[in-house]
Amino acid sequence: MARRAQLYEDELPAEERVFYYASETDDPIQTEGQEKGEQRKLPDDYEFIPRNPFVKFYSALLYRGFKLFARHYAKSYLEMSIVGKEKFKNVKGGYVLYGNHTNSYHDAFSPALVANRRIFTIINPVALDIPGIGKHLPYIGAMPLGSSPVTKKRFHEAVDKRLRQGNCLVIYPEAHLWPYYTGVRKFPAGDRSFTYPARNLLPAFTMTTTYQKSHRKGRERPRITVYVDGPFYPDPGKSEAENRAKLAKAVYDSLKQNSKHSTYEYIKYIRKDKNK
Repeated sequence: MARRAQLYEDELPAEERVFYYASETDDPIQTEGQEKGEQRKLPDDYEFIPRNPFVKFYSALLYRGFKLFARHYAKSYLEMSIVGKEKFKNVKGGYVLYGNHTNSYHDAFSPALVANRRIFTIINPVALDIPGIGKHLPYIGAMPLGSSPVTKKRFHEAVDKRLRQGNCLVIYPEAHLWPYYTGVRKFPAGDRSFTYPARNLLPAFTMTTTYQKSHRKGRERPRITVYVDGPFYPDPGKSEAENRAKLAKAVYDSLKQNSKHSTYEYIKYIRKDKNK
C-alpha cells in the first residue's frame, strides 16, 4: 500500500522501513489525487512563463527565499553535502541536470543548491494540488507537463526558452519517487526525457543522491551526499534521436556508478515473488 510522502520525513521504526514492489514503476507514496486515480490537466491558456511584471518580481523574490530556506534545511535537517560542483565551472549557457528520485523534500530543494544558476524543474501537474505549497511551485521554477496538444506545444516552447536564457532544467527521469532507494531504476519514458539537451545541443549533468549513516547520535534517518557528474555533450553530427539515446545511456551509467557511494539502506526494497 502506498504511503504519504511526509511519513518518510519522520523517524520510522524498522518494521515500517520495507517496501514490496512488483514493478519499478510502482509508487511507494502517492498524493491524495493519485490515490483517487485523478489526473490533473492544465488549461490551454496556462502561462508557463509569466508575462505580468508583478508576477515576475514575486517569482524572483520567492525564489530567493526558497534558496535561503533550502540552505538551512539541507544543513540542519538533511545533513547534506555536495561533491563535484566544480564540474559546472567551464560550462556557459543552459544545461539539463538529471537526478535519481529518492527523497520528496530533498529533490525539491537540493537542485537549487547543486546547480550554479537558476533552476526550472519539470513536475507532474498533480503536484500543483499539494495543500499549502502546490499553487506556489510555479513561482519557484516548477514547470508542469502539458497533456493536451496545445499545452504540450507551449510547454516545449517554454522549456527551450528557459534553456536559451542560460538556466538549468532539472529532470528526474525515473519519474516515480522511491524514498531513500539506494539503486537506480530504468527510465519509464526511455530516452524521451533527453529531448531537451539533444534538441538544443546543450550539455547534461547528473546529481546522484546517496545515503550514509548519520553523524548524529540516535538518528536513524541517513545523511545525504550528492555527487555531481558531467558534462555529457550531444554530438552535433548526430540526429536528435541518436543524441537522446547517447545521453540517456551516459546519464544512466553515471547515476548507477555514483549510486555505489550509498553505504546505508534506511528503507529496504524487496521485489515480490511473481509465482506467489
